[in-house]
Amino acid sequence: MMISFLKRIASYLASYASIFVIASAIVAFFFPDFFSWIRGNTQKVILALIMLTMGLTLSTNDFKILFQRPLDILIGACAQFLLMPIIAYTLVHIFHLQPALAIGILLVGCCPGGVSSNIMSFLCHGDVAFSVGMTCASTLLAPVMTPLLMQITANEIVTIDAIGMFRDILLLTILPVSIGTFLNFFCSSKSFFPTLQSLMPGVSVTCLALIVAGVTSFAHDDLLLGGWSLFLLTFSVVFCHNSLGYITGFVIGYLFHFNTAKRRTISIEVGMQNAGLATTLAPTFFPSFPLAVLPCAISCVWHSISGTILAGLFAAFDHNSKPSKSVNEQGH
Repeated sequence: MMISFLKRIASYLASYASIFVIASAIVAFFFPDFFSWIRGNTQKVILALIMLTMGLTLSTNDFKILFQRPLDILIGACAQFLLMPIIAYTLVHIFHLQPALAIGILLVGCCPGGVSSNIMSFLCHGDVAFSVGMTCASTLLAPVMTPLLMQITANEIVTIDAIGMFRDILLLTILPVSIGTFLNFFCSSKSFFPTLQSLMPGVSVTCLALIVAGVTSFAHDDLLLGGWSLFLLTFSVVFCHNSLGYITGFVIGYLFHFNTAKRRTISIEVGMQNAGLATTLAPTFFPSFPLAVLPCAISCVWHSISGTILAGLFAAFDHNSKPSKSVNEQGH
């Protein structure tokens, strides 16, 4: 009975992830002290738990995609780590952002793809295997690429501790994903393991909500000082960054003659970033710029919402095109 109840909760949380994350941010804004414990190492442990849940759902077959479809993965990884930092850098200068907000946007742009992008690809009838392969590739590359790209794009604003960032990303992403994958490989035949895997989406959403709540609590005073103008400015940049990622990702798929499923997947993979990682890195490496976490936190929430919306639009397009297709077939 208890397992069935937990499964239903996990399914509910995964289905309404955006609403749950938004609610956590709202509660944290009005009751910031309640989430003040989500700081420093605690926040890092929570993010590592998210990455562990990702590893628990990965099998050796998922990693084989990296070798079976190297060109697809290469194109996707290049798009991920070229387009999003370039778009972020451009927006920082177009909007003339203050240093703290600029650091936050650049950090989001330099992070790997989001872990929930695989779910979005599934919902929109994308190429899920390609999505998993891209997520694996960008996550594996993140310890090197994220510090390197921050060194290139943000070094004019602040000194980047590239070695420290490499170490933290390695510990926060590669290590927990590796542990999860190891457990998957050796425990997948156990009777309890499928049940454990079914609970992981709920755990992941809960952890993401806690991170967003912690960051909202951390930035509470600065948000009050900045008011709605600060929030709207930051959200506008996050919206543009995310939307342009979706658009340019889809265009890349079109230019390389990807089929419809692969175009949708690369669009979502490029547009959705691991903003949870950015949210954890910001206060650690840029403590003198507390507002740097604001774009990261807003990205955490908005990427979940926009990914769900885009996946729904793609799925709705398929649904609406079916009747016309059947009519044409009847005409022939």
